[in-house]
Amino acid sequence: MINQHHPKVVIIGAGFGGLYAARTLANKPVDVVLIDRHNFHTFTPLLYQVATCGLEAEEIAYPVRGIFRGETNVRFLLGEVTNIDHEARQVHVRTNGAVHEEGYDYLIVAAGSVASYFGNEALKQHSFVLKTLNDAVNMRHHILKLFEKAAWSDDKAYQDALTTMVVVGGGPTGLESAGALYELYNHVLRNEYAHLRDMEARVILIEGTETLLRPYPKYLQEQAFKQLEALGVEVLLNEQITEFAHDHIRLKSERVINTYTVIWSAGVEASPLAKMLDVPLQKAGRVPVKLTLEVIGRDNIYVVGDMSYLEDPKGQPYPMLIPVANQQGALTARNIVRRIAGQPEKTFSYDDRGIMATIGRSRAVAWLFYKVQLTGYLAWVAWLGFHLIALMGFRNRLNVFINWVWNYFAFRLPDAYGHRMILTDEQHPPQEYKDLTHSANVSVGEYSPTSASEAHEQSPTG
Repeated sequence: MINQHHPKVVIIGAGFGGLYAARTLANKPVDVVLIDRHNFHTFTPLLYQVATCGLEAEEIAYPVRGIFRGETNVRFLLGEVTNIDHEARQVHVRTNGAVHEEGYDYLIVAAGSVASYFGNEALKQHSFVLKTLNDAVNMRHHILKLFEKAAWSDDKAYQDALTTMVVVGGGPTGLESAGALYELYNHVLRNEYAHLRDMEARVILIEGTETLLRPYPKYLQEQAFKQLEALGVEVLLNEQITEFAHDHIRLKSERVINTYTVIWSAGVEASPLAKMLDVPLQKAGRVPVKLTLEVIGRDNIYVVGDMSYLEDPKGQPYPMLIPVANQQGALTARNIVRRIAGQPEKTFSYDDRGIMATIGRSRAVAWLFYKVQLTGYLAWVAWLGFHLIALMGFRNRLNVFINWVWNYFAFRLPDAYGHRMILTDEQHPPQEYKDLTHSANVSVGEYSPTSASEAHEQSPTG
């Protein structure tokens, strides 16, 4: 039951930062309204497994109302935020076809990040990203449809283009996507299209710098490269893309790769909601905050997670990672409770437990606590364990674990990777089955995908 005498806290975003803030405020002397465009929380590090048929969408998502069942001081509002009026202390939300005004005493903005195309419309039009469940499901349908089309094509060049997949960005998301795509083909689709002896799939990973996984030690970088190549992924380093089209890309080296599938994992920026706060923004559109995570120049408004810009003791901005969002969300909630009680607020100090990236079945690299370097099977087991612990809800953990065990031991059986149904006729604008001879080439200038720009890489080890 909502107590009208309690201060009201509005939280925008049911991602990791917003969720941890709301859970910390549950059963505290405040009234909480959690706002999101979706009625579920998504475990985004596993989106690539949904996209490559390893998991079903509901296995990495959990209903927000289910999370807060029984928490009498937490309400959920399904809608899209259209404006933040900091003077009137109101959030405008479009819901049920109308704009609803939700007042607040304290506001926590945790709307996360979106893909950054650096103002490049051709890149945006002709690529896929993995930021939401819809992104993952659309990519899955796209890939499966292309293989069906390739199976009935008599044009070998066209068939090769349909089954060539390009991943741009050498950070964890790029490596995970490339490895999973190749395993989907190598372990499953190759057997299902076995009657087509000439049909082969290619997965190409493009990185604009001289190495993969730039924040990692050299040994782990080298091991990641070797594991990708051993799997079958073609890795192109120090390469830049100068042209995107619906049926090909052109590299700075003038090499042309014919493909209908480009996965963009080399750029990210704060949610556009950051602009609604009307404060000067930092790099990637992030909102500058105090050590307490309150927005500089905006009383009673806090920003956490990917949207926040706060420098660590070394003068570097905290990365756009899930553990950072979790810890910032929880600290902000505690600070609001302290503030209401007239106590001093705490400052943010990040408890960093390391980073890791999976590459494929029994392939991964991990740098635990920035001391222990693991590769191969041990790193993969560590990655699996941390992700299972971080998943929301016991049912989700159990389902994911069963699927992973099944896929690991039964990957050569006909019904492994069972989530391969094409359930929609909706087509993604960039690449759906256009004839190669009808390409509208668009020159876009040079774009250099780097893992440094992939600052949103999400490791649950924190």
